[in-house]
Amino acid sequence: MFAERIRYENAAFLVFDKPAHQLVHPKKPDGSITLWHQLSDLLAYERANGGQVSVITRLDRETSGLVLVAKTRESARALHRLAKTRQLHKNYLTIASGWPDPDEFEVDQPLLRQGTVKPGRIWLKQAVHPSGYPSRTRFKVVQRFENTYGKFSLIDCEPLTGRTHQIRVHLSFAGHPIVGDKIYGPDETCYLEFIRTGWTIALAARLLLNRQALHAAFLEFTLGPDHFRFHSPLPEDLQEFRNQKESRKAAKTPS
Repeated sequence: MFAERIRYENAAFLVFDKPAHQLVHPKKPDGSITLWHQLSDLLAYERANGGQVSVITRLDRETSGLVLVAKTRESARALHRLAKTRQLHKNYLTIASGWPDPDEFEVDQPLLRQGTVKPGRIWLKQAVHPSGYPSRTRFKVVQRFENTYGKFSLIDCEPLTGRTHQIRVHLSFAGHPIVGDKIYGPDETCYLEFIRTGWTIALAARLLLNRQALHAAFLEFTLGPDHFRFHSPLPEDLQEFRNQKESRKAAKTPS
């Protein structure tokens, strides 16, 4: 099952399609098995012969989709350079609340950790603030739809900078938070409650999904003489939410 999620592999790197709820890197020594552990076991032979496991495109635990992993020191250096110079292109698909007025829009708002400018209960929470770091995200509505819970949009998101939680904060700022987002959705107390109690019926009623509806769908870059482009379709849980007892489905937005 794990190996089946490898979408591509060569001597320099591999691309893994991560499921939601999988932690990429160890955060504390509690024995949790992470993607890094699994890849280290899978690439044990390569590591024993001078290779390594270096995750280039990290995803939050709840975010699903494509993860780029370098297998050698040389490829890690080259891929990190591409990421730093914005030559590694990533697009995400998300399901957001409501129907944005324009089919295409951009949010250009600086971000910083909220706790640096005012007291907060969630250390990692980011906020739009004039003294923050420049942050830009481009959005395109792929589909507007309705289901049992109301109006939602499937949106293609292209981060033009690489700030923490950037897509999530920018969509919330635009008035269309991501479905299932415990921090930037209905109320940050959802996250605090989840940490205290785990997933409950009460949280399900407020958040609708047990994870943020964010999926790393596209990855494109050139390494040496070769150009690579990878795509991961919308995962089953997000498809099910989109199609759940739809009373009406709007036509796909024209290209």
